[in-house]
Amino acid sequence: MNEDQFFQRLAEQTGLSETGADRAPSPLKARVYSALVATMASDGPLRSLPETSATGRPLCVFEQMLCVIPVDRVTSMNPCRVCHARVLAEHLESPPIYWPHCPYVAFKKD
Repeated sequence: MNEDQFFQRLAEQTGLSETGADRAPSPLKARVYSALVATMASDGPLRSLPETSATGRPLCVFEQMLCVIPVDRVTSMNPCRVCHARVLAEHLESPPIYWPHCPYVAFKKD
């Protein structure tokens, strides 16, 4: 049995999936995402923003701004670490973040 099946069966046994309570809180999802990206960055430099954009992933407005700066170190940093959207998403259930392609927008409850 793989992990997905295990956790699906566990949720079915607890009855959480019937009540709709199986959805994690938005701030928790934002903190987990931040921790995962920080872990990836600690293993070595992240893919540069131009490379990320070339793979088809759209960049948020702040990432696009960093792309115009001609310094490699800046374009391969994680701009989410210093973005106010991350702070809002990690502390509010429905943070006021509306710009397109921000990874934290996907976590907020509608």
